[in-house]
Amino acid sequence: MSITLALAGDTMLGRGVADRLERTADPAAYFDDGVRAALAGADLVLLNLECCISTRGSRWEPRRKAFHFRAPPQAARMLAGIGVDCVTLANNHALDYGPEALIDTREHLTAAGVHAVGAGSCLAEAAEPVVLTAGGLSVAVLGVTDHPPDFAAARDRPGVAYVPLAEGVPGGLVDAVGALRDRADLVLVLVHWGPNMTTEPLPYVRRAAESVRAAGASLVAGHSAHVFHGVEGAVLYDLGDFIDDYMVDPELRNDLGLIFLVTVDERGPALLEAIPIALDFCRTRLAGPEESAWIRDRFTTACARFGTDVRTRAGHLTADLR
Repeated sequence: MSITLALAGDTMLGRGVADRLERTADPAAYFDDGVRAALAGADLVLLNLECCISTRGSRWEPRRKAFHFRAPPQAARMLAGIGVDCVTLANNHALDYGPEALIDTREHLTAAGVHAVGAGSCLAEAAEPVVLTAGGLSVAVLGVTDHPPDFAAARDRPGVAYVPLAEGVPGGLVDAVGALRDRADLVLVLVHWGPNMTTEPLPYVRRAAESVRAAGASLVAGHSAHVFHGVEGAVLYDLGDFIDDYMVDPELRNDLGLIFLVTVDERGPALLEAIPIALDFCRTRLAGPEESAWIRDRFTTACARFGTDVRTRAGHLTADLR
């Protein structure tokens, strides 16, 4: 018995994307047929939501935050329309428009049938996992972030599930992951870690991934860099970007990425199939031939650093995960 998880990276629905969402929530306006078909073929779809969904709130001003992302309520309906089952809110944009907007985000997602982890009205809600079921398997999902500390939820304060990973994986996270092994067949930990625009995981990220896996995580998937990283066993260090309106770095090419399809069974992750994608302004499509070649070469090289062999099959990139 096996199922397929579709994992997508940073999904920023504010600014230019938000302007378009004010006019339409039709998924076809944001993703081409190929991208939507890839997600539709998966049993569960998960991503990192890099914005809040609300019409309320004020910009978060402490520490002179540079970017603030907010999407209108119809964004939740659009996510449901592409089959998203769960998002992680554990990132540096969950509180862009303050606690009110964060609480609205969870409410809009719930109303659209989309689960959320990693942030909430208090620490207990932010740290609460979600257990999804598909194909006879249960998948526990946990979301955490190692920045920013001033977004951290507390017992009586809204915020994110903050864990200072650079100092080592906290015992609380180790215990939480271990406890989930008793509740579900598989444990997926979504982690927002490390700085932007890096081409490979920092040493502390690799150490944290090893500790989380040792605690009982079946699969670890990260984000934050805005460019995809290599894969090491059942660790996908960075999923890159999925949709946004960002400026493009001509060398790092944050406009070229991957959708990660992971086949899992009772024993854990078995096979990775990565689909090359290209991000245009506020819309994502399957990558063209030259774009796919660039993605293939970069992904193959990034994975080789970790001893992971990448093969090409029908334009997709595949790798064994065990």
